[in-house]
Amino acid sequence: MVWSIYMHKTSMLSLALGSVVCGGLSLLKLFSGVTSMIEWDLMSLNSLSVVFVLIFDWISMLFLSFVLLISSSVMYYSGSYMAGDKYLNRFMYLVLMFVFSMAMMVLSPNLISILLGWDGLGLVSYALVIFYQNEKSANAGMLTILSNRVGDVAILLSIGLMASLGSWNFVVYSYYLLDMDWILLKLLVMLSAMTKSAQIPFSAWLPAAMAAPTPVSALVHSSTLVTAGVYLMIRFSGALEGSKVQEVLLIISCLTMFMAGLGANFEYDLKKIIALSTLSQLGVMLSILALGYPDLSFFHLLSHALFKALLFMCAGIIIHSVSNYQDIRCMGGLVKFMPLSVAFMSVSNLALCGFPFLAGFYSKDMILEVAFMSWVNFISLLLYILATGLTVSYTMRLVFYSLSGNFNLAVSSNVSDEDKVMSNSMILLGVSAIFMGAVLSWLIFPEPYMICLNGVMKNMVLMISLLGGSLGYMFNLLNVSYNLKSLYNYKMVVMSGSMWFMPFLSTKKISEMSFSSGVNVDKLGDKGWFEYFGSQGVYYIFKEVFMLLNTLQLNSIKVFMKVFVVSMVVLLFIFM
Repeated sequence: MVWSIYMHKTSMLSLALGSVVCGGLSLLKLFSGVTSMIEWDLMSLNSLSVVFVLIFDWISMLFLSFVLLISSSVMYYSGSYMAGDKYLNRFMYLVLMFVFSMAMMVLSPNLISILLGWDGLGLVSYALVIFYQNEKSANAGMLTILSNRVGDVAILLSIGLMASLGSWNFVVYSYYLLDMDWILLKLLVMLSAMTKSAQIPFSAWLPAAMAAPTPVSALVHSSTLVTAGVYLMIRFSGALEGSKVQEVLLIISCLTMFMAGLGANFEYDLKKIIALSTLSQLGVMLSILALGYPDLSFFHLLSHALFKALLFMCAGIIIHSVSNYQDIRCMGGLVKFMPLSVAFMSVSNLALCGFPFLAGFYSKDMILEVAFMSWVNFISLLLYILATGLTVSYTMRLVFYSLSGNFNLAVSSNVSDEDKVMSNSMILLGVSAIFMGAVLSWLIFPEPYMICLNGVMKNMVLMISLLGGSLGYMFNLLNVSYNLKSLYNYKMVVMSGSMWFMPFLSTKKISEMSFSSGVNVDKLGDKGWFEYFGSQGVYYIFKEVFMLLNTLQLNSIKVFMKVFVVSMVVLLFIFM
């Protein structure tokens, strides 16, 4: 019992110490320009070596430092959030396994060794999503693991294709993979990244995974599961330069960030709104990577991890305080009762919108300006602009419903900031969400980017953000007439709010198609032609042969005369 009480503190201290060590190593690697690799030769077959590889460079060490930092805050936060749970020990061990799987994935530059972390993330995420053991959690967990299995199969196929190179080290060989020979490999790697990072058409599992406890959501949506696909594509970015795969990835990621931003403006579940914002930011990361800027994608990956983990932790405190409601319409006026949590939530919301001099500003503003400067097509440019406005719009909508406005809570709600453990766990992330964007920009980009834009394009981000924020707040301030107007376009509202029917298509339609095709295969295959040409057909042939042999064994003159006559007729027919 003592161990279950203090486990969150010991885990927090251990992970925080690991974060400091990895951060120091990343600075050492960054300034010295040295990369270290450790290889274990597992087996050799002719010229092909199966090796387990770990890479220690500034990218892997810096990302691992952020993963451990956020994990330490989440573990300390879980000590209070999950205090009344019967299976607290199990939860803590699962989260530690989750962090270990992510560490193995981050440190692996090899498609063989990456499987340990890649499959570990899928398995442990399933165990965490079904943690509450109800029907909703079971369905969400099944959707999550089956969607991720598509990417796992793509990784396995990629391993088979890369075997002809004599090595599976994609960090070394990615610059030598030309489109004419390796287009299928690039498409498979992109498919695996799309499933892990929930891009269209695999987006349905990300909001469904909100069935997991809130500390898990804070970890998954900031620095672990969903960022694994983006990290893999950053490591594989050398193979994408000048490739046709870039064009496909660009349009898919732009559509994803637009679809997620649109859906968040019609959603009322607090955790699902934040999950859709994560999906939108993943689209931003992959889209700028498709334009050929993996360093900017990595920069946004790190800064986004800080304020998104903080945002989920604030949401967890609010849900805990309002009698476990997640509907934002059942909240309101929280700024009067939870000033500290609302302050942290406002910081993370403003960082998400790209408010000047917060963590999200340095990465997001640079990404949008570089995208506006690039040779991007008109559709992608329009989707960038719309997604930026929608981000500010759903953020202001969330502020209106939950933080400001009238008090809409039940009388039994105990709304306060009195939980010291959960409040203290957010202080480090809150400070990081304010200052770490500037620090990262100085570290990753010691020399400034040269961005040339005219006045209209330069101020486009600011104008779109102000327009989206004002519309998002005003539409919901006039929510009575706005909701009545939405009834006239009910089908369009339902389509926008349900992620373009993707959860429906990913579950019911696929199950119906697989069930009907399974019935047909059973009828025509197992009980049809397979039966005729399979076991029953073989049985019939053997039965006839054995009956003939049995008849011949009788030594009957009639049988021999029949055989002689038939053989003579056949010979005459042949030679005539």
